[in-house]
Amino acid sequence: MRLELLTSPRGWISVDQLSHRIRRAISVPPFDSSVLEACHDLSQRILRDPHARRFPELLSLAFWMRKTELHRLRTQFDALAREDRLLVPRGTVFHLPPRNVDTMFVYSWLLSAVTGNCNIIRLPRERSDSTEQLLAYFHDALEQASGPARDTTWVVSYGHEQEITEALSSLSDVRVIWGGDATVSAIRACRMPPHTHELVFADRFSLAIIKSTEYRTLTETQRDDLAKQFFNDSFWFDQMACSSPRLVVWCGTEQEANVLSADFFQRVDNYAQRQLAIHPSRSMHRFVATCAVILDRPVNQTNRLPALTVLSLSTLQEFDRNHPGGGIFLQARIDELNQLASVLNRKDQTLTAFGFNEHELRAFARNLNGRALERIVPFGQALEFGRFWDGHDLLHAFCRNVFIQTRA
Repeated sequence: MRLELLTSPRGWISVDQLSHRIRRAISVPPFDSSVLEACHDLSQRILRDPHARRFPELLSLAFWMRKTELHRLRTQFDALAREDRLLVPRGTVFHLPPRNVDTMFVYSWLLSAVTGNCNIIRLPRERSDSTEQLLAYFHDALEQASGPARDTTWVVSYGHEQEITEALSSLSDVRVIWGGDATVSAIRACRMPPHTHELVFADRFSLAIIKSTEYRTLTETQRDDLAKQFFNDSFWFDQMACSSPRLVVWCGTEQEANVLSADFFQRVDNYAQRQLAIHPSRSMHRFVATCAVILDRPVNQTNRLPALTVLSLSTLQEFDRNHPGGGIFLQARIDELNQLASVLNRKDQTLTAFGFNEHELRAFARNLNGRALERIVPFGQALEFGRFWDGHDLLHAFCRNVFIQTRA
């Protein structure tokens, strides 16, 4: 069995050869200086390269990896310390990132690497331009790194060979699966050692909610800014990121919601047209997908704009979460926030909210009591990755707890 090694030394390698290297690798203490320097170097390579500006998702990643953020992560990690507990690396982490979010493999790698783990990252054979660009930065940063940062990370590429996945899983202390339900099921069929810890991030659905009375009070400039933030949440991964809103819920009267919705989505469309090249093929794909949605859902109104389509639903009962992406937004209205609780389920991940205060949102989350949602964030922050994701504290999940008792 052979696979392609995408980090130095690049080239084709047998699974046995790679396994030998991985077994010889030694994890390092959390927040090792060489790992932090490699992270900072990767951030700087992205920020300094003018070509990276073509890919806003790369700039967001670089911003998240800058020194101040790494220092903040270190401070948060230190806060986890207890007198009777030592946090140590789990060992070797096998990452299987999603195909539809190009930058996820670095986010996943960073939180594992800074906590001291060795890392195997599997990328598909077919990769987007932004993934190839990011992979080049990543390779160069590791190539220049000193010590453990360079010798404890392997980026590999292969097809869907179950034998290779099982071989790499057998070397792992943690297996991290990012992808759709079908992907998760297929990888879970690959055996792993009994001690291996598994983190799974499967199909999720996300939505946005706007309080009509608060939107009505915004100035023209504030409305344009909110539309820009919503665009950033929705369009960079073509709505296919798990945290991108695909449903917009207006909280208020029907008459007010209708008027304000038209205003809001016109502003989103205006901004989208300035940011995106609206190719005829994209418009046709959206039109065909819209027709399919109308046939299957309780759609009572359609608003087609150059860069997006809004489909208003008469009810959210038995809401179907299948969504084609591509700039199609479902829309509904409720009278008050807690009405949304009966609609949500465990598949719902991120609620992007505008117009609600902290007390209202905390009360709503407590009312859900774990039945739905892992994140409630302001507009513009849906795609911001962090240590808390899908209900996991990844900074902690990539560590083991060693209990130390010094007195009888």
